[in-house]
Amino acid sequence: MTLWHNPRCSKSRAALALVEASGTAFSLRLYLDDAPSRDELTALQAKLALPVIDMMRTNEAVFRELGLSKTDDDATLLAAMVAHPKLIERPVLIASNRAVIARPPEKVHDLL
Repeated sequence: MTLWHNPRCSKSRAALALVEASGTAFSLRLYLDDAPSRDELTALQAKLALPVIDMMRTNEAVFRELGLSKTDDDATLLAAMVAHPKLIERPVLIASNRAVIARPPEKVHDLL
């Protein structure tokens, strides 16, 4: 398992604590420093089984600054997340064939 984590986010810190407490082996990815590629985001979308827009932080200032809309096509939204990983909703726990956006953090239990 891999947790895409932002240590400055309280929800992400809470999810990390829950994963650590579970004793499950996992790796930590600081996705703001190690931004995912378009291929990784596309694979994540398939594991989440969600629309691309649901993977995004649409209230971030950069979303508005880029002129993005909730009705933009997936290619535009994915490109924005690659260029600005801050737009990726967090935290994300990824297993081999499934993933969850841990909002609330307790959603990590869906994979643990």
